[in-house]
Amino acid sequence: MLNMDGPKLQTKMSTWTPLNHQLMNDKVFEERRALLGKWFDKWTDGQRRRILVDLLERCSPSQQKFCAKQLQDRVPTEALDFTTRLPRVLSLYIFSFLDPRSLCRCAQVSWYWKYLSELDQLWMLKCLRFGWYINFSPTPFEQGIWKKHYIEMVKELVSLPGGKEKTHPLCLL
Repeated sequence: MLNMDGPKLQTKMSTWTPLNHQLMNDKVFEERRALLGKWFDKWTDGQRRRILVDLLERCSPSQQKFCAKQLQDRVPTEALDFTTRLPRVLSLYIFSFLDPRSLCRCAQVSWYWKYLSELDQLWMLKCLRFGWYINFSPTPFEQGIWKKHYIEMVKELVSLPGGKEKTHPLCLL
């Protein structure tokens, strides 16, 4: 325990907030901070929101900026779609690692993902890997030719007699 002999501790608005004894001030602050944390844990969401608003109203602009930075670091302000932030070629490179079923699922995320996941650059690689070629040159206006070709080739595998190919991973599209 600290020796309180000597000059009387200067206090403000409370007999237990010492102003001229830094060690005691730090100790009291930590005790109150812990107590406030215990109370905060027991409050409802509405009570927590009210106290947060009250505290923010008491903050200086620089303290409010500090709080905003802390929130920005912890909680993203919006859900970011990496495909809109990255160059298209990088998004396609990432998509190229997906299997056909996952690409079809990606098409359901958003219109832009549908556009990306159905590009011929992705499906052509998957077809050529199995030696599946198309016998014509698509015009630049024809979209999704390679995906359609992939699906047709898989359908042919499924319809083969014997049924063994139906369990083939390619048929699980």
